[in-house]
Amino acid sequence: MLASTPSEGGARLVLEAPIGELELGESVSVNGACLTVAALVDNGFAADLSHETLERTSLGALVPGSRVNLERSLRLADRLGGHLVSGHVDGLARVAAVEAVGETLRVSFECSRALLRYVAEKGSVALDGVSLTVNAVSSDGFSVMLIPHTLSVTTLSDLTPGRQLNFEVDLVARYVARFLESGRASP
Repeated sequence: MLASTPSEGGARLVLEAPIGELELGESVSVNGACLTVAALVDNGFAADLSHETLERTSLGALVPGSRVNLERSLRLADRLGGHLVSGHVDGLARVAAVEAVGETLRVSFECSRALLRYVAEKGSVALDGVSLTVNAVSSDGFSVMLIPHTLSVTTLSDLTPGRQLNFEVDLVARYVARFLESGRASP
């Protein structure tokens, strides 16, 4: 990250983005939060953060020099090679423990019960924009395994207990729960 400037509507974030040529209005995931390219700058872009984004994500805590995960939006004609991730952050998950298991890391997270209800073993979550498979679920959180490739190409290699990450629950789980809650699942 290059800079963050408060504004009346929230903040303007300026990022270095070595992800190819961007266009105004394009969506880019920054640590899992879908942001709109509001201005092009040398070797990067600027995006405006609303108060909602600042309250729900960890983007307001970024400082110049912070590393972030960046990903361009999928085009409908592109091949889908992983989990469905929308870039709509649901809240924050806090690192509870990090344990080395050979070349991998087992990371345990705590989150609110309201979000934990959407998490299932072998389901998916996105943490700081990185789509991951859930290995286990407990009454207060869940754990994932981070393989060497993920550790080498994301910011997840430097996780420590207490760190908060942007957390997106499984998109399908969210809609199934909403459908069941609406009462439309009954004949």
